Amino acid sequence: MIRDDIKAAQTTAMKAGDKPRTAAIRLILSTLKNRDIELRTSDKPPEDDALVTDVLQKMIKQRRESIAMFDQGGRAELADAERAEVAVIEEFLPRQMDEAETKAAIDAIVAETGAASVKDMGRVMALLKERHATELDMGKASALVKARLN
Repeated sequence: MIRDDIKAAQTTAMKAGDKPRTAAIRLILSTLKNRDIELRTSDKPPEDDALVTDVLQKMIKQRRESIAMFDQGGRAELADAERAEVAVIEEFLPRQMDEAETKAAIDAIVAETGAASVKDMGRVMALLKERHATELDMGKASALVKARLN
């Protein structure tokens, strides 16, 4: 499980005295804990690896937005700190599907559902998320589905 890998990496980073890495991993664990608390009242909590992957992808998206703003504002030192956090977070993500694999998965689901227009995008996205949530950036996948259905 990804969560166990993160906890083990925290111990290793602490023993090695790597303060920036330890801080980034603590941030990941804190965000996961907050998400767990939010989902306590949920009727059907998601699978743990899917939950962790979703949290990590959102964290990376936030960091990339911050990097763009820091670069735009001339704050290179803050942008570099965010890039370092992104590198640590990306270590824990499962291998992501490349564009060709994503298009193949989309084509298979479109053929299976008989989707013909953008009106069917919701069904395609739901199946794509159900089957490949841990392997895909759903934002990029959404754009590919929309392009495929147009």
